Amino acid sequence: MSYAETLEYLYRSQPAFHLVGAAAYKPGLDNTIALMDHLGHPYRSFRSVHIAGTNGKGSTSHLIAATLQAAGLKTGLYTSPHLIDFRERIRINGAMIPESRVVEFVETNRDFLDAVKPSFFETTMALAFQYFAEEKVDIAVVEVGLGGRLDSTNILTPILSVITNIGMDHTEFLGDTLAKIASEKAGIIKPGVPCVIGETDPETMPVFLEKARACGILGGGLETTDCRIFFADQCGFLRQCRLRDVTECQLHGSYQEKNMQTAYVALRQLQAQGLPLSRQSIAEGFARVCTMTGLRGRWEILRRQPLTICDTGHNSHGLKYVAEQLKRLQEEKRQSSNANCQLRIVFGMVDDKDVDVVMRLLPRDAVYYFTQAKTHRAIPAARMLELWQKELAKEELSTVNYQFSTVKEALLAAQKEATDEDIIFIGGSNYVVGEALTYF
Repeated sequence: MSYAETLEYLYRSQPAFHLVGAAAYKPGLDNTIALMDHLGHPYRSFRSVHIAGTNGKGSTSHLIAATLQAAGLKTGLYTSPHLIDFRERIRINGAMIPESRVVEFVETNRDFLDAVKPSFFETTMALAFQYFAEEKVDIAVVEVGLGGRLDSTNILTPILSVITNIGMDHTEFLGDTLAKIASEKAGIIKPGVPCVIGETDPETMPVFLEKARACGILGGGLETTDCRIFFADQCGFLRQCRLRDVTECQLHGSYQEKNMQTAYVALRQLQAQGLPLSRQSIAEGFARVCTMTGLRGRWEILRRQPLTICDTGHNSHGLKYVAEQLKRLQEEKRQSSNANCQLRIVFGMVDDKDVDVVMRLLPRDAVYYFTQAKTHRAIPAARMLELWQKELAKEELSTVNYQFSTVKEALLAAQKEATDEDIIFIGGSNYVVGEALTYF
């Protein structure tokens, strides 16, 4: 099989969530256990850090992986989804898995895959774990696919668990309240394994405390010496420590401050476990995270004139911060240049997101180029425009809006109309950003 034929087989025979949505979701560990039994339990041969959360788990995973690399550890990194190349999901020290290893894995295990019929994510994870084991990584940073408790990655017993935050996303699978979603994410907390929680609120905090007590990592209370659950948003003293260690970070979105704090607290816990992390390795990991790990699409500047930015925020929890930063950036440019900086937004979403809430968050003072990515999960551009106009009508507002059937057409239109003083933003879904990156 060629590499292209191998990918076609994976997408055709094992439905991928990023392409077909709910039909590809297979909760539970039965297939994973069968795969691991078949492969000889490769995940037992390396240490791991397990990361869940509604938003920020990708950025946090890359920050931790980059720092581990900077410390001289051979570091595996498993994330999803990919933006351009399937192999982005599986990296060692920032380098993507070779095409030949993907082909070899499928050819060797095809009969088993045809018989068990695991999901695309389960097969990809198994490929990653075997690759990490064969390459003898010192440690792997593994991002949860969806949820936590029933996610196939939850076969791991890591040396550290991390939960970045809880927001309303994938409610059809995880529950319709923050507490229910937190309970699913808390499923990665395990007995005896330290856990870092990035952000909490009054609805999710009790869930994490209850799970920590059940797993014996809370002890008698937050102040006891046997406590091994750490709340990053309550560690004010660690913020000052981080600022002494970290003077620069390649992740520039304002929302990344929370992910940086979570990653820093997690790294301090790994340091406490004896990993050879230093202030220098932490500083390098943060300063060169994108360069070292290949991370893209997080408030990424694609062009300076006109200023063109993309971001993979794709639900109300994430897009809230993106919208706020866009408004600030537009105002700053207007004040600094005395020019009429026009915000132009190339935007599209997929059908399992909280679109109505997102519409209330989007900047009003902007020109919109609604579009749809090349996935049947994409909300048609005409529908996006209709929803936007309906939202504006509630406030008796009107803006200039367009609709385009492809991301490339929308982007070309925005570029054609933009002046050098304008801002072009591309977002709404991973798929829109991925197609834009391919164009650039």
